[in-house]
Amino acid sequence: MDEERDFVVFTDEDGNEFELDVITYFDYKDNEYAILADCNPECGCEDEECEDEGLYIMRIIVSEDGQTEEFVPPEDEDMDALVELAEKVLSEDCCCDCEDCDCEEGDCGCEEHEHDCHCGCKHD
Repeated sequence: MDEERDFVVFTDEDGNEFELDVITYFDYKDNEYAILADCNPECGCEDEECEDEGLYIMRIIVSEDGQTEEFVPPEDEDMDALVELAEKVLSEDCCCDCEDCDCEEGDCGCEEHEHDCHCGCKHD
């Protein structure tokens, strides 16, 4: 069964659009945040699913009518705590429960999983 994924389109300072994949959501200090992944298409890998991902943390601001969401960078003073919390959230979501996980090689032995747990290893 395929899990529906959320994608968000951003525009950089040069006007170029790029898409980020929402990995998960979490709360911090009564605000909602998202962890987003960017697959760099210029990494040179030959696999359709790029393994060279950058992760981002963004605060979500919901419009008063609840119809739209705006993703904004978090406050600088919250970044250390947010990074620590995001690492914890991602490690809890990770399917790699084996002691001999070799995530750097992309082979952790849990082939039955059909998702990318964003710990660095890909599962088909």
